[in-house]
Amino acid sequence: MFEYIIKRLLLAVITLFVIMALSYFLLRLTPGDPTRSAVIGGDSPGSNLSSEKGEFAENTSLRKRLYLDKPIYIGFYFWLKGVITDGDFGASASIDPGRPVTDIILERLPVTVKLNFWSVLVIYLFAIPLGIYSAIYPDTKFDRGITFFLFFLYSLPVIWVALLLQASFCEGGWLSLFPLKGLRPANPESMTTWQILWHTALHYVMPVICLSYAGFAGISRFARSSMLDVVNQDYIRTARAKGLPEHVVILKHALRNGLITLITLFAGLLPGLVAGSIITEYVFSIPGMGSLSLLSLSSRDYPVQMALFCFGGALTLGGILLSDILYVIVDPRISFSNRE
Repeated sequence: MFEYIIKRLLLAVITLFVIMALSYFLLRLTPGDPTRSAVIGGDSPGSNLSSEKGEFAENTSLRKRLYLDKPIYIGFYFWLKGVITDGDFGASASIDPGRPVTDIILERLPVTVKLNFWSVLVIYLFAIPLGIYSAIYPDTKFDRGITFFLFFLYSLPVIWVALLLQASFCEGGWLSLFPLKGLRPANPESMTTWQILWHTALHYVMPVICLSYAGFAGISRFARSSMLDVVNQDYIRTARAKGLPEHVVILKHALRNGLITLITLFAGLLPGLVAGSIITEYVFSIPGMGSLSLLSLSSRDYPVQMALFCFGGALTLGGILLSDILYVIVDPRISFSNRE
């Protein structure tokens, strides 16, 4: 097991290096960069000459700091050297000029993690029981009805749902039950602890719904198909022949093997948990990782973009390794020696 994990970690490091190299090369090859800002002239030819000189000097300094004045492979070498030796992803070029990228990410990361944690929890709490029940009673009216309803939800665009929820249930809308934007109450100083908790919970309702509704269809259908493959196995019939209660047969014997398919989906859970949703965070004005990705893309902030690529790639590879370890825990028939 230890040797297998070491091999996978070494492979993950090589894969992450390739991801970062391709990301850096593609960023540098696309037109434009953070220093390409237009100089706006004044009314007379010499009115803004000093400001233009200062801006030119600032852009030149920024280009040197981002290694844009050097060939692409040299710039990537210096960026990678700073990350490996000092753990330094550089400073933001345009979002918050001069501020370390790590500080910006650590400021926004808890917001996205909290939001997506509740979203994933809601998806799994509702989708897995629905999938299990549909597998126990397949092709019934309930199974067909819930399948149609879930895929109907899956087909709805997120931005349309978010705007519809805002217009219907948020402040200024039809019912005005929930806050319009943000994840925190406006004036927490004048509230008690219970009032702060209640208003914070109200802020989470609409964004969590937008992040959750589309995931019901996928998770529940995967749970249904995996359980259908398991409930017809010989050992399930043997367990029923022994006189075990049906809930014990399903939850103890069938569900454990049915979880293998769901564990495969866990590989994408970690990056999805911290990546955030660009559309949801934009509509509800949430300062999370999704809105940070959009800002870094629109402003061509290379240091922030590279840090996000590195963070997302590392979490994806870590999620794949973690899912492989969970395979062995759930199903003893799977071993690392077989995988080697």
